[in-house]
Parts: sequence; structure tokens; C-alpha cells
Amino acid sequence: MHEQRRRVTLAALALACAALAAFTPTPRAGAEDKLKPEEVVAKHLEAIGPAEARSPQRPRVAQGATLMEAKAGGRGISEGRGLIASTGDKVLLNATFESPDYPFERIGFDGERVSARPIRPNVRSPLSHFFLAHETVFKEGLIGGALSTAWPLLHLEERKAKLSYSGKGEAAGRPAHKLRYAPRKGSDLKVTLFFDAENFRHLRTEYERTVPAPIGATPNQSVSQRETRYRLVEDFSDFKTEDGLTLPRSYTVGLTIFSTGAPMDITWKFNLTRVHLDQPIDPKVFVTDTN
Repeated sequence: MHEQRRRVTLAALALACAALAAFTPTPRAGAEDKLKPEEVVAKHLEAIGPAEARSPQRPRVAQGATLMEAKAGGRGISEGRGLIASTGDKVLLNATFESPDYPFERIGFDGERVSARPIRPNVRSPLSHFFLAHETVFKEGLIGGALSTAWPLLHLEERKAKLSYSGKGEAAGRPAHKLRYAPRKGSDLKVTLFFDAENFRHLRTEYERTVPAPIGATPNQSVSQRETRYRLVEDFSDFKTEDGLTLPRSYTVGLTIFSTGAPMDITWKFNLTRVHLDQPIDPKVFVTDTN
């Protein structure tokens, strides 16, 4: 009889434990992986190199081959040479192509103003149009990521930008931590930074903006209008260490515009074969809309 009561008690206890487990919240997957933005930034800076090596005061020029491919909003491929030059907050994105229709891409920020050279008289490239309409990308030093001395995470206190952790995602086929970047003065763009979850290298920056559909002159015209979505993506890969800095050698800029009238899908790829440090740069090169 005593043994029977013991079995009943154990059975009741097991049932109670099962019920309790059923009502106990399951830990949210990945919750333990959530990091503070300052933790991600600190680990990212360590991944670039020692503080002295990554100093924004050391002029930097990354250069190599480049290729432009248009899949929508035009068709074709152009090859050439390109570079990203920077010193302090100044930065230049430059490429020359073997094409009479698209001879070059030259966009710069001299510390005060963003400028872009027309590819022909009164004609600017789609990339130039985007950056002139969204100067935040250059003025905040976001363009080029860690390849540039203007990279805002090198001196975040001066930028006074707001960073917030945005969960985990994927970039270049690797798990990544995401940070939302909000400039102090605000921006029309939603900016998201991706960092490798293992080594905290910067893998991607996404810029997104949606412009509501315009109101037509008549109700019927309004119905036919569609919103316009802009998306610019910078991808970074093939990291190498040289002169104390670990930087990407493959850099891709992709611009897509989703709209009813003129959809666009254009990609610029840079295969950077060399990064020059401490090379003096003439300040005039960052002003690009003069000959």
C-alpha cells in the first residue's frame, strides 16, 4: 500500500513538472546574442587594427580594377580603374571607364560640400544623382565603409550619431549583427550596418528610402501612381591585413530604383589590389565638379 502511494505521488509530481514546463516561457532564440551597439563598435574597431594604425589622420588611397554593370535603366558592362581616397572627413570615389557613354564616375566630399562631375555637359550618372540627393552618405563618412578615414565609427563621439542594435541577419552568406545608424541631423534614408557575427568585420551597409506615390490631377490618375523605392547596398569582402590594417579588397556598390516609370539596377564592383597609407593627397581632388 505504501509503495502504491509512493508511485501515485511520483506520477503526480511528474505531471506537475510537465505542466509547469508547458507554461514556462521558452527563451527567445538569439536573445543571449543581443549586443549593445558600443560593444559591436569596439569589436569592429579591434578587427580593423590598432588605434594608431587606423587613425583618421593617416591619408589612405585604395585602388584597383573596377567594373560597372547595368541590368535595368540601361544595359551593358564597362571596365576600368577605380579608387577610394580619403583623409580625415574628406573622401573621393573615382572610377574611369573605357566607354564614351560612361567615361567616369567622380564624386567627392571636401569636408563641407558634396560634388559630382557630370559625365557629359548637363548629364549626370544615376549614382551621382543619388548621392547629390542623399548627401548623408558622404557627409557622414559612410561611403566606402572602413576603407575610408571618414568612416564614422572611427570617431563616433564627434559624429554624435545614434546607433541601435537591430538584431541578427546575414551578409555575404555569414551571420551578422545589425546596427541602425541615425545621423544627428536626421536623414531620409534608413541606414543599416552589418557586422560579421564571428570577427566583427563590416560586411554591408544598406540604405533605403521610400517616396510615396504622387497625387494625380484626377482620381483616375492618382490610382495609377506608384511609390518609388530607392535601395543602395555596399558589400565588402576578401579582407587582407597590410601595414597593421585589415581591410576589404572587394567592394561593391549596387543601386536599385523600383518605380513605375524608370526602374534601375546598376552595380559597380571594385577589385582593390593595393591600399596606400600616409600618401599626401591634394585637397583639391575632393572637389569634383571643376575641370
